[in-house]
Amino acid sequence: MSDVEDRSAILARLEGTLGYVFRDRGLLEAALRHSSYAHERAVEAGDEVDPESESNERLEFLGDAVLALVVAEALYAAKPDWQEGELTRALHSIVEGSSLAALAARLDVGSTMRLGRTEESSRGAEKPKVLEDAMEAVVGAMYLDGGIDVVRRFVGEHFADALAADAVRVERDPKTELQERLMREVGEFPSYRLVGDTEVEGDEQRFSVEVVSQGDVLGAGTARTKRAAEKTAARAALGGLPEDGEGTPGG
Repeated sequence: MSDVEDRSAILARLEGTLGYVFRDRGLLEAALRHSSYAHERAVEAGDEVDPESESNERLEFLGDAVLALVVAEALYAAKPDWQEGELTRALHSIVEGSSLAALAARLDVGSTMRLGRTEESSRGAEKPKVLEDAMEAVVGAMYLDGGIDVVRRFVGEHFADALAADAVRVERDPKTELQERLMREVGEFPSYRLVGDTEVEGDEQRFSVEVVSQGDVLGAGTARTKRAAEKTAARAALGGLPEDGEGTPGG
């Protein structure tokens, strides 16, 4: 079997797990092309035009938006008694990074990806962020190839449990919960301060953040983005606070 035939078989296997056969398989191939691979191809091509030197990042952007729309639509129809806050928290829970990474792992998306040599040697196909981005890119590719109904069917099949009646009554966003809690108990919002930045793009522990109230550090967190680090810090702070009515922070 030639390399071309082997790659075709790999993509066909993924189409089987996705439950969708692409009319333009080039879109699926593009969705599986990590930026590290695209960069290596661009360097090797030099001034030549190489279609494989474009990463999956644009499709990731599109897929993120399409997935949010379709899941929001499904929640709106399935939960007529839920208010905006409940719908928003459910949406975030369903389309958050860990959920998408887990879905990509179940569908074995990682084994089909094109990765740069360094990323491949560091087992990039198993990294949650790589899988999350690839899953969003695949959804974007499905949308471009087959339209919104294809994505609706995909969501209906692979997010059915998450969309079930009692499955998505999820915890509130920790930053919002902490903010409301501290405003109620001490009369001010918490602040977040950046205490570390490795400045390494893609580092899962790049940013270190502390959340502070009335001069006291209530919690700390590290993550790939500042926003995620702040959420981790807020969650840690909530875990260290007394139950409502049992006292105030630092009191």
